[in-house]
Amino acid sequence: MPEKSKILTPALLEHLEARFRLDWRGIHGVAHWARVRWNGLRIAEQTGADTRIVELFAFLHDSQRENDSWDQEHGLRAAEVARELNGRFFELGDQDLDLLVFACQEHTFGGTKAHPTVQTCWDADRLDLGRVGKRPDPARLCTEAARDRVLLRKAWVRSVQYRGW
Repeated sequence: MPEKSKILTPALLEHLEARFRLDWRGIHGVAHWARVRWNGLRIAEQTGADTRIVELFAFLHDSQRENDSWDQEHGLRAAEVARELNGRFFELGDQDLDLLVFACQEHTFGGTKAHPTVQTCWDADRLDLGRVGKRPDPARLCTEAARDRVLLRKAWVRSVQYRGW
């Protein structure tokens, strides 16, 4: 991780790794989560998103996948895990936890209308589509910050450098 996180503790990361069902270094694993975090922190500089939620989303949103293809319920399972881990590995108030839960729950379905923190989370994930051979479509991004040509290019280069596919 480029910057030291105060909310992504070693204990939380160990917990997630121990329960992750897929290849830790695969297309939905820790490298993807780290790139989503990087993207999200860049976007949050302009959107004012809560970076605690952005970081937690990055490391939780795909943590409950059962496969690397279509797994429609993985976001819902990630949302449930976010609720379970709150108070144990991190502390979010009710409103902030609701934002994290909603971001995880709905990230697969292509929405663009939401709270700016949720939009930041969704865009951060979408900017990493290069790892599966897809270019992010600016029309499907939520924020102007994510549509920035420089950020789009940097995120694309980072995502296609992944060699797992």
